[in-house]
Amino acid sequence: MHCPKCKKSDTSVLDSRLTQEGKSVRRRRECDACKYRFTTFEKVEMSSFVVVKRDSSREPYGREKIEKGIWRACEKRNITQAQVDHILNELEEEWTAYGREVPSKMIGEGVMEKLKKLDEVAYIRFASVYKQFKDLESFKREVLKLLP
Repeated sequence: MHCPKCKKSDTSVLDSRLTQEGKSVRRRRECDACKYRFTTFEKVEMSSFVVVKRDSSREPYGREKIEKGIWRACEKRNITQAQVDHILNELEEEWTAYGREVPSKMIGEGVMEKLKKLDEVAYIRFASVYKQFKDLESFKREVLKLLP
C-alpha cells in the first residue's frame, strides 16, 4: 500500500476491522517513512460475470451502467449513495452466485424489486424504461399494483 502523502510503499497496519455491513475491511495504516496515518477500505472483488441480453447477445457486467440507471430513476428523490451502494452490493452477490452468465431479465427485475422497497416513484420510473411501457394503460396497470 502506498502512502498518499509521501508515496512510499512501506506502510504498517495499525488496526483492522470488518465494517458494519460486513462487506469490507477497514484498515488504519501508518507510513513507515513519514509516519502519516490514513485509512483504507478493502472490498473483496466480486467475480465478474457476463450479462445475457434479450437478443441473446452477451456483454461483460458493468456496475456503472446499472448504477447510472438507478440514479436516473432516483433523480430528485431523497436517496443516498449509501442506499444505492447497498442495493448494488446485495444484487451483485445474488447475480454472482447465479453463475457466470446472468440473464438481463434477472438484473432488471432485481433492481425493480429493490427500488419498489426503497421508493415507489423511483420504482415506477425504472419500470417505465425497463418494461418499455407503450401506452398510458400499461403505465396505469403498474401503478395500480402498488396500491393496497
